Formats: sequence, C-alpha cells, structure tokens
Amino acid sequence: MGLIEMPISITFVFMKLKFRSSCMIASALDLIGDKWSILIVRDMLLHKKTTFKEFVVSDEKVATNLLASRLKILESLEVVSKRKLSGNKKENIYLLTEKGIDLAPLIMELVEWSDKYVRKYNSKMNNYDKENDKQNLIESTQNTYREFAQKTLQG
Repeated sequence: MGLIEMPISITFVFMKLKFRSSCMIASALDLIGDKWSILIVRDMLLHKKTTFKEFVVSDEKVATNLLASRLKILESLEVVSKRKLSGNKKENIYLLTEKGIDLAPLIMELVEWSDKYVRKYNSKMNNYDKENDKQNLIESTQNTYREFAQKTLQG
C-alpha cells in the first residue's frame, strides 16, 4: 500500500516516526518495543481480551491514558483493529490483525527467555511447560486466536 493510499491515522504515525538507525531490531523496537504494546498483544493473544475495560484490569495496572495511547498507536500500525459489534454500538472492541498475530513467536521467545533467566529474580512467575513443541504451540495459539476473532465478529 503506498503512502497516499494509507488512512490518515497511519500516515500521521509514519510521518511522525523517527527511527534511531537502519537496524531491523532497533526499527521494530521503535514501533512496538515498549512494554505496554507487548503486554497488550499478550493479553489479546493469550487471554482473549478485547475491550478497554478488560485491558485496564490486567495485573500490570497500565494507566488509562497510556493504554488509550498505545491502543491508538497499535491500531495505526495495523497491529490491532478497532470496531464495534453489531449488538453493542457503544463499546469498542480490539482484535489482533494478522500482523499482530504474527507476533506470537516473539511472545513465545520472551516466555522462554524469561523462564530461563528471569525466574531467579521473580520466583512468583507463571510456570512454563518446557515439554511442549514450541512451533506447534505457536501455531496452535495463532489458530486459536483466529478462531476466537472470527467467532467474536460473528457475534
């Protein structure tokens, strides 16, 4: 999609962005590298959260102004989509796009790294079953989310 064809919100974000370098990792982190974006994607992908109210009650206690800002940015980057369901025109719901669902391997790598290296600093972390086949778990998580999103949209 060319810049002229992009919705205004996306054009605005891309015009405002300044990348720190030409490094692919740094560039990706410039877009989604803050902790709130990754936690929002986690909540959507793993916990099937869809509404602002559901995100606010996450254990990490994101401030509402930060949550609103991050959701807008993720929407403008086409990582999430915002819509209203036919049965409830008042409340917005947020769903991951394919771009957002494609972050599942990154989330999984963070889980594994955290289990290996962070557990000694935080013994209260969730348990992780190392016996699962990582690739199958990632694909299953992605497919389960796609089915969830489809059912959500169908009402």
